[in-house]
Amino acid sequence: MLAYTGRMPNTIPNSTDFPRTLQTLGKSLGFNAVGISNIDLSSAEQCLLDWLAQGYHGDMEWMQRHGSKRSRPAELVPGTLSIISVRMDYFPPDSTDAAMLLNHPERAYISRYALGRDYHKLIRQRLEKFAQALQTEIGPFGYRVFTDSAPVLEKPLAVKAGLGWMGKHTNILSRDAGSWFFLGEIYTDLPLPETAPVSGHCGQCTACIDVCPTQAIIAPYVLDARRCISYLTIEHQGSIPEALRPLLGNRIYGCDDCQLICPWNRFAQTSPEADFAVRNGLDCARLSELFQWTEAEFLGRLEGSAIRRIGYERWLRNIAVALGNMPPHPSTLHLLQARRTEISSPMVLEHVDWAIHRHISK
Repeated sequence: MLAYTGRMPNTIPNSTDFPRTLQTLGKSLGFNAVGISNIDLSSAEQCLLDWLAQGYHGDMEWMQRHGSKRSRPAELVPGTLSIISVRMDYFPPDSTDAAMLLNHPERAYISRYALGRDYHKLIRQRLEKFAQALQTEIGPFGYRVFTDSAPVLEKPLAVKAGLGWMGKHTNILSRDAGSWFFLGEIYTDLPLPETAPVSGHCGQCTACIDVCPTQAIIAPYVLDARRCISYLTIEHQGSIPEALRPLLGNRIYGCDDCQLICPWNRFAQTSPEADFAVRNGLDCARLSELFQWTEAEFLGRLEGSAIRRIGYERWLRNIAVALGNMPPHPSTLHLLQARRTEISSPMVLEHVDWAIHRHISK
């Protein structure tokens, strides 16, 4: 249910000045853009149902678990009338050049969003402060805040609110911010004036489709998650399909290729948030060093990191694949063989054996 004080707001905002008020409040809390939408997601709902029917979600069964709550906000949070959407830049400053890193197979590539602290807590806290500041302006109202933390169609909501357009890679794009940003939402019981969507500007460009290592973008605006490296290294809990393993290269947590190639990211900004700064040297760490972490080191060094959610087993699985994709070298083979005697997980052993075979047969 909505967090509600039992009193109606002093005034129901309906003027053209209100979006400017939101922008001012949002920017004071570190949000780079704010927009408002209604709760009609009928077209997005049909796209979601078609996508699920094709099985493109893989084993992310939670995409189906909540039924229509994901596309019908008032079913998820009864009383919702409007949604305030926000975006926050996350690209870490002073990080190793991502494109260069992909050309150094001995180094681990980790998606840029995961190099610092987990964003969920920071953005939720800021959204709470945003809602409370808004109550100071207009009086109490009911609300709930979300950031990738519930069955919410964040991207279609962001598009409706005018924060950007859906790119062909299925990420949201902005002319002045590219795509390196997080999204968040405030579900409210206020009938707010909507901000207008923006037009799309992908044109004839297919760079993101062409560059995808596993060809997971099977058509413009259609992603087969089962082939996506982000899905395979983060969401997928089992064995990575053997045919796809060589295509992962040195990517051990997520993949940014479609964003790195996008022309609009020339306009992206680095984040001033200290929480998003690189931690533990993860922007250029050696695979061999990460593979030797004990589970205690994994949990300790990655405390507060989004990476921790995949667990130690998948961490080792992903690094084993990346080691198998390195050019053959006696030291790498020795490391794989030595670690094999210390690993008990059948799934990890399968990937370690695959990597060993790659080094022996090359």
